[in-house]
Formats: sequence, structure tokens, C-alpha cells
Amino acid sequence: MFSARLPRRLLLGPGPSNVHPRVLAALAQPLVGHLDPAFLALLDEVQMRLRGLFGTRNALTLPISGTGSAGMEACFTNLIEPDDEVLVGVAGVFGERMCELARRLRARLHRVDAEPGTALDPSAMAEAISRVRPKLVAFVHGETSTGVLQPVTEIAAAARAAGALLLLDCVTTLGGVPVEIDAWGIDAAYSATQKCLACPPGLAPFTFGERALARVRARRTPTPSWYFDVSLLASYYGSERVYHHTAPISSIVALAESLRMLEEEGLAARGARHRIASEALLEAMRPLGFTPLVEDPWRLPPLTSLRLPEAVVARGEAAVRRELLTRFGIEVGGGLGKLAGQIWRVGLMGENARVIHVEALRFALERLLA
Repeated sequence: MFSARLPRRLLLGPGPSNVHPRVLAALAQPLVGHLDPAFLALLDEVQMRLRGLFGTRNALTLPISGTGSAGMEACFTNLIEPDDEVLVGVAGVFGERMCELARRLRARLHRVDAEPGTALDPSAMAEAISRVRPKLVAFVHGETSTGVLQPVTEIAAAARAAGALLLLDCVTTLGGVPVEIDAWGIDAAYSATQKCLACPPGLAPFTFGERALARVRARRTPTPSWYFDVSLLASYYGSERVYHHTAPISSIVALAESLRMLEEEGLAARGARHRIASEALLEAMRPLGFTPLVEDPWRLPPLTSLRLPEAVVARGEAAVRRELLTRFGIEVGGGLGKLAGQIWRVGLMGENARVIHVEALRFALERLLA
């Protein structure tokens, strides 16, 4: 008998988000081999649908076997070598993680910082790009630690003009807000399945353009990670089907179903649903004393950061979140880094980007804070 039965939760934190029953049913499909023709046909479908979602024609677009952090590591390990000049825009914890990875790969790291809750200044990024002349520029499209949606086009244009590659973290944006890899001139990008794609965690959608692949081919040293070496991955995910690793078959089957559902809804309708839910959240939380950390033009619809009212601070914000979970089955996230103890991060991502879930959160908080 199955005994490890988990409770039902409404996951309104920064991820994972709740999964649709169709995706859960896909996880229960019979297992086949990772080189089975039926699975390889499904893998081709997933890659095709990911290209549409990323807004790209890149041939090397695939689900990396690993979480979003694996996608980040795959990009950095392939694109930089020791002593390469690398510029990272840092607007929160996940920009800091980019810096840490660049340091571990012995790059010459340069950074442009923004205050938590604000976007990177495109002019400051452009000036640093012109001055440093980096081989790689990297930043986060939707900073999960602050709820900031970063404008892309001006920074991308500056990187292109300087001959730099541009890497974009789309972990909290893909499937929730528009992502246009080709139109924006992005060379490499990665995401994760457990947020706006409403899948279980474990896969990192990833895309490399031709300029990024040319950089890989021109490396002076081998890619330091065998597992994330895109020249090897391309041989498995491409037409050759050379064995590399045993792909997480059930997770990819689930992702295929999620991508079908996304296509059925339509990207424009899905983006509008995330915006409507985010606006409803701000309206519902304002009477309770919660205020937005991020100004309107830069708010990230799938993930809203809220400054805490005195009623929550006085009781201990972690204690209130714990009671919200145990009494009402609702999870929200606390602040990270400099914002720890100062904000909540409320995720309305994928299946959870619905006004009914906002109403459930408001109902619970009204009773907790009465």
C-alpha cells in the first residue's frame, strides 16, 4: 500500500506551482526506453513546441535533464572559459548566483547592480558593456527574489554592438509573459518547468543560437562539464540519436502535455490571465496593508513581491506563513537575501494564475489577521 501520501496544497509561493490533472495523468503513462521510437517522436514534439514558446528557430532547443539551475550551469559552462570577461546584471539573488558560477569557472567577472525591487538601468549596462567588451553578458529576465520584470531590448542591442553573447534567465517568465529570443537578439536562454509551465520540477528548457554554438566550437579548452556539454547533447537530441544519458522520460511526457495545453490556450490569452491575476492580487491585498515592492512598469505578473503590514511583522512573518500553510493549506514565499523578513513573494503562475486563488488567499488572511 502507498503510504507516503502528501497533503494537498495551494502553492502560491515562488515555485513549484500546482499541476493540472492532465499533466499528472501524463506522468502515469507507461514507461518506455529513452531510445524508443515512440518516445523520440514525443521528444521531437517537445522541442518543436519549446521553439514556439521561446520565440526562436534555434535547432538546439531542448529540455535539459535537471532543474532551472542546471539550465544556468549548462549555459555558463559551455559559453565561458577561464579569464574570459563576463558582465552580469545583478538585480537580486539569482543574478548573484550567475556571478558565483562565473567565479567558479574562473572568468573575469564584472557586474552592474540594481537595488532590490528595481530593474537594471539599460544605460548603465550599455556603458559597462562598451567599457569591458565582455565575451558574455548575462542577466535575469524575471528576478524571482524581487518580482522585477527586466526590460531586455536595449541591453541586448548594446551586447550585440559590442560583439558579446547575451544569456537570459527565463525561469519565471517562460509561459507567463512574452519571451522573444530571436526578435530580441538573445544568444542563449534557459527556464524551468515548475513555474509558469505548471509541471513538476526536474527539467530546464534551454535554447542555444548559432552564435552561441560557434562560441562552443571555438573553445580553447573542453567544456568542463561532460553532462552539460552541448556538443554531446546535440547528438542525442538531434537526428543522430547518439546515447548520452537516460532522459527523464516521464517528466518529458508530462512537459509535452503541459505544452499542448499552453498551445490550446494561446500565448496571448495565457499572458493576459497572468496579468489579470496579478492585478487582482494587488487589489485584494491592499486593504490588508500589503503594498507592492516593485513599481508598476517593472512588476513581474507571475510573481508579486509585497511589503508586509505591521500586523504580520508583529506576529512574525514566518509564523504567519506557517499558520497559513497548516490551517488553510496555502503556501507563500518569504523574502530572500536583503529582503528576508521584509516581503512575501506570491506566485500566481501557470495553473495558479486565476482570480479564484487570489480570493482563497484573501479569505485565509482576513481570518488570520482579524
